[in-house]
Amino acid sequence: MKVLMINGSPRKSGNTAIALKEMEKIFGAEGVETETIQVGNKDIRGCIACGSCMKNGECVFHDLVNETASKLKEADGFVIASPVYYASANGTLISFLDRLFYSTPFDKTMKVGASVAVARRGGTSATFDELNKYFTISGMPVASSQYWNSVHGREAGEAAQDEEGLQTMRTLARNMTFLMKSIALGKERYGLPEKEAFRRTNFIR
Repeated sequence: MKVLMINGSPRKSGNTAIALKEMEKIFGAEGVETETIQVGNKDIRGCIACGSCMKNGECVFHDLVNETASKLKEADGFVIASPVYYASANGTLISFLDRLFYSTPFDKTMKVGASVAVARRGGTSATFDELNKYFTISGMPVASSQYWNSVHGREAGEAAQDEEGLQTMRTLARNMTFLMKSIALGKERYGLPEKEAFRRTNFIR
């Protein structure tokens, strides 16, 4: 099994990385392969609503978004971690996720998702909810932990002192592993849930 992890921080070795590495320890012990992609320090523009991806199956801008798409397709789980800016995720990360989820035509149903928010103090719950919306619109089960998935720290390295936050990350990784393995067994025996033809209704007709 494989989990793709997204670090939305511009700091490669900051507090967001500490949270992800705590999860990696558990995934490794459970025999789950991980790959982390650094997003927060990249030059990634937002979606321009050109519709090109609907025709070509990929974003018109050939950058990290298209490079990540094939990795997401093969992954069993997807972790999105972000520092908190004004009670929201990093803007670069949001641009990345908007384009990644919109431009990828493959079915994401039953890939397990988990979001992680890292902050000095407040805004983690709002960021946690914001990131989970990418999963819940895509038929992806959301992994939970013993608390909302957050770790606290301001200066680089401070997150290592948040014992409860790190335990939350370890529990999250264990729960996510259980979900992925359970879904794999379920797919083998029952297949994926039946899908109805999509019915799009607009308020203006």
